[in-house]
Amino acid sequence: MRKETVNLAVVGLGNWGKNVARAFAATSRSNVSHICDTQRLLLDRNRHLYPRAVATQDYQAVLREPNVEAVVLATPAPTHHELARAALLAGKHVFVEKPLALTVEHAEELVETAARVGCKLMVGHLLEYHPAVRLMKEHIDAGELGDIHYMYCQRLNLGVVRRNENAFWSLAPHDISIILHLFGAEPDRVVASGSQFLQQGIEDVVFAGLHFPDGRIAQVHVSWLDPHKERKMVVVGSRKMLVFDDMHPTEKIRIFDKGANLQLDAATPIQTITVRHGDIHIPHVSNRPPLDIEAQHFVDCIIEDTTPRSDGADGLRVVRVLEQVERQLHGGCVEETKDRGLPTFMPKAA
Repeated sequence: MRKETVNLAVVGLGNWGKNVARAFAATSRSNVSHICDTQRLLLDRNRHLYPRAVATQDYQAVLREPNVEAVVLATPAPTHHELARAALLAGKHVFVEKPLALTVEHAEELVETAARVGCKLMVGHLLEYHPAVRLMKEHIDAGELGDIHYMYCQRLNLGVVRRNENAFWSLAPHDISIILHLFGAEPDRVVASGSQFLQQGIEDVVFAGLHFPDGRIAQVHVSWLDPHKERKMVVVGSRKMLVFDDMHPTEKIRIFDKGANLQLDAATPIQTITVRHGDIHIPHVSNRPPLDIEAQHFVDCIIEDTTPRSDGADGLRVVRVLEQVERQLHGGCVEETKDRGLPTFMPKAA
């Protein structure tokens, strides 16, 4: 008999974790049976919100609890590998916030472990569940834009400036996951550059170019040192062009019937390029929060035994790009730190 409710534990109740806990608590067919955080103050702040949940600072006690079927990890990135691996080995399904891990090696280990123990592994690539991104994917797959030439993403703002990770690790996983999702492929070459203006060793602005085997390219521009707050993606096809502006309150998606065509004059061997300016289509985009959609998807995948859209393999692909960009930024230098055994360019615990 198929189980109709999933008991899960939310681990990590910080600024983002409290939102994750709220989303899973509101998800149908799920029950937040445990909340866990190493900080007693955060537990006390959230205890009244989940009065039927067991509140604990002991993560191992959560893993020993037989009624907990899934673990939701909203903890700092350096902890993802260790905590997710322990949960999988304890036979728990795992939802882990992005990035899946800080190295390709650790991400590969988590994917292999999940497959070996037969548990779901899902990564919190939030924007893959945004209704606007779903609409973008539908238009691209239907061929409405024609052949995709290139796309670019801008994720900019003045702040929040972080001390334990650079702007690319903080902001770009969203854009990388969407690019790979829309293109349905991985880049075979990555070129990146960035600069450290505020803190030594931590890039405030990064430009990364992703080159794909079929000739498509994508550009990612991230910065927390910019006068404008931008959350924008532009996809350019041979027939039409699409803009996703997440900062616009109502018109998230605009599809431009614009393009350029190469034409051969029958009378002469001269080729001419004509530019076309057509109508703008603004489709309706659902305002349902992507976090709610994402949480429901994880629970549904467990109950219905299906593969999550942003599964471990998807998380691994994103980590591969992140690592390639960091190698570009630091000249391929991957020195090991003495205390953590992690590449020096990776995010470190606060």
